[in-house]
Amino acid sequence: MRSKIIVITGASDGIGAAGARQLKENGHQLFLVGRSPDKTTAIAKELEAQYAVADFSRLSEVYSLAEDILIRCPAIDVLVNNAGLMAPKFREVTEDGHELTHQVNYLSAFLLDHLLLDRLRASHATVIATSSMAHWIGRPTPGVSQREYSNWTAYGTSKINLMLHTQELQRRHGTDLTAVSFHPGVVSTNFSAGSGSLINLVYGSPARIILPVTPEKGADTLVFLAEATPGVDFTPADYVIRRRPARTRACVRDPLLAHTLWQQSEQELSLG
Repeated sequence: MRSKIIVITGASDGIGAAGARQLKENGHQLFLVGRSPDKTTAIAKELEAQYAVADFSRLSEVYSLAEDILIRCPAIDVLVNNAGLMAPKFREVTEDGHELTHQVNYLSAFLLDHLLLDRLRASHATVIATSSMAHWIGRPTPGVSQREYSNWTAYGTSKINLMLHTQELQRRHGTDLTAVSFHPGVVSTNFSAGSGSLINLVYGSPARIILPVTPEKGADTLVFLAEATPGVDFTPADYVIRRRPARTRACVRDPLLAHTLWQQSEQELSLG
């Protein structure tokens, strides 16, 4: 297997860090991105990897991150859009004016893909999105309003939007890159700390003793997709669970919905 240049966001903890460790062991070159300076520096030093610190709740940091990646990565064989957070109990708005979960889990990934697109296409990259079975309860919209807000809905909405983006990315640029999304399983981490939601009962309560997988097992599909050959080991635009294609909501495959969301996202980000 040839060594690949792999960029992983959300790499300082959880499945991002676990996947990075396995990919490094398998001989790949890594560029790690995390929000926590201490955690990101630690994992980068451990793996002797390039890294950058970026908070996806600030779009200015996404712009700076993209510039940094383009300077330091002459090619990008794989981009893993793994950065994310559990929606807070009460609706929060970023300094950029967007609902927090929508921006961190979806909009910043959309922007990063846009800013790196020429490099991704030139490299014939695989773009991997960490999604969730929670997409089944999301609403494919540009975020969740104050009146409608619940953290369960906000999280699911961010994940279905990410899956719709994956579909549209494949439709628009599938001759030059491959887009795919996956569900890692219910992973036993501190991911949902402070969410105060039904999701927290699954991710953060004693129930997780029964339900979850370890970060290492959760990262297995991430590693599989990063090392796989598109069209041979998986089908482009698929949604993958445990290395196998999985069923999604019908609306995920709706090209008009995906196209509309793409246009709305460009408007939100003032992309011409």
